[in-house]
Amino acid sequence: MGNRRRFQTTGICVPRLHYMVDVSNVVEQIARDYVENGEYFTINRARQFGKTTTMEQLCVRLKRDYIVLPISFEAADDCFVSLYAFARGLTNKVEVALEENEVPEEAADIWREPISVELPLDSLNRKITRFCRACKRPVVLMVDEVDKSADNQIFLSFLGLLREKYLAQAAGRDRSFRSVILAGVYDIKNLKLKFRSGEEPKYNSPWNIAADFTVDMSFSREGIAGMLSEYEKDCHTGMDVEGIADLIYSYTKGYPYLVSYVCKCVDEKIAGSEEFPAPGAAWTKNGILAAVRQLVKGPNMLYDDMVKHVEEYPELHGMLGNILFGGQDYPYHEYDRSVSIGKMFGFIVNRNGSVAVANRIFESQLYDYFLAEETRENDLQREGQPEKCQFIHNGRLDMDLVMRKFYEYYTSLYSKEDEKFVEKYGRKIFLMYLRPIINGVGNYYVEDQSRTRLRSDIVVDYGGEQYIIECKSWRGEAYHQRGMEQLGDYLEAYGARKGYLLSFDFSKKKKAGIKEAAWGGKRILEIVV
Repeated sequence: MGNRRRFQTTGICVPRLHYMVDVSNVVEQIARDYVENGEYFTINRARQFGKTTTMEQLCVRLKRDYIVLPISFEAADDCFVSLYAFARGLTNKVEVALEENEVPEEAADIWREPISVELPLDSLNRKITRFCRACKRPVVLMVDEVDKSADNQIFLSFLGLLREKYLAQAAGRDRSFRSVILAGVYDIKNLKLKFRSGEEPKYNSPWNIAADFTVDMSFSREGIAGMLSEYEKDCHTGMDVEGIADLIYSYTKGYPYLVSYVCKCVDEKIAGSEEFPAPGAAWTKNGILAAVRQLVKGPNMLYDDMVKHVEEYPELHGMLGNILFGGQDYPYHEYDRSVSIGKMFGFIVNRNGSVAVANRIFESQLYDYFLAEETRENDLQREGQPEKCQFIHNGRLDMDLVMRKFYEYYTSLYSKEDEKFVEKYGRKIFLMYLRPIINGVGNYYVEDQSRTRLRSDIVVDYGGEQYIIECKSWRGEAYHQRGMEQLGDYLEAYGARKGYLLSFDFSKKKKAGIKEAAWGGKRILEIVV
């Protein structure tokens, strides 16, 4: 079935497994739409998005028709002390890559010729021209981990040389690489984002001749289902392939590392555990949720990278916090700096013209990060936090008690707080209360379509059970009735018999309290604070 990829995380293959995801379509699309057309481009995707794996598979595919030179400047600081050192370093790296290709001896001899000390770039320029003319097939240069050198002036000079040769070749005045492929997180056309505060940004990138790379490298539902089908042929777990694929996609939105982690975790850690002794029990909804809980708990390098960048860019920090807790809507505009940064790192996506967090896993991590940050700074929030053990009985979460105790907690600590403060941060106050209760065993997420200034639907996963909580501001009886209807619809969708409605009422005629009612055959516990 062509080139395939095993369940893997950050390129680490799992020896026990023989089921892999078919990535040949992505590789063929790159070869057809970019390399064959002679494009120079960057495969810029977020960390652990499969860039290196794709480059490896692409290299194998291209060698059928091209001389392919895969190199990397990672851990090559000595190449950037001078233009001469860079030209020699590049020559040496390409010479190693030539050993994996069949090239005419004349071309190999040209490449081995020494670089001029006085005019290293000019010498490299002529070497590339003569080498490409002597080769019988077109030549493709592939540079991985380009972020390691993207903000180095010497590397920028090399990109300028490639730009000059690209334009001259297009005009018929020169001979150069048929295609140049760079791989990294940063789009080299946006080098200004790589420079730290106080440094001069480079708005005019020498890579402005590059084609936009628009290939979708994430996993579709169908791609995940295909992977699971291959696995099922070998292991015969009896899983509902389509249903499990939908569930994995709903949490990961196809982010390759997250998909691979969940599958790898179910196969190696969940199956055979005390709770899921057989593979058939593990490859179920509860087994997937158990893997998601382990993934959310972390730690891993992907989350470390997320926290680093959120703290590094204050505008990104502010935008994400306002989306998650304030229900603020940000138009998705590519030229907005915070949007551009969030997209580049894979944290946000365009959802119906608005900025949205890329997936539920990232959302859970960001919620935990912001809530931990708030808890450290908020002395009031730490007061009266209840003991976790009272809410857990025989491994089950007593959500009724959680909600009733929250009413007491909120009334004692926040009833006299500034009204505008509580209205803005009511949802955050509840999640700060909930988080330590379910931490380590359960997790939660907020349904994206309900996250507005007025309402949100919080889904809590704990012990294989899901609890639906609608959190809203009071806006009159008519709005309250719509909230009940919306919660009833969610309960129906999740197959739950009971839900929870948390209303923040700031009216002068507020009727705070707790009551339980029937709605459309469901039970709803309503808490008004």
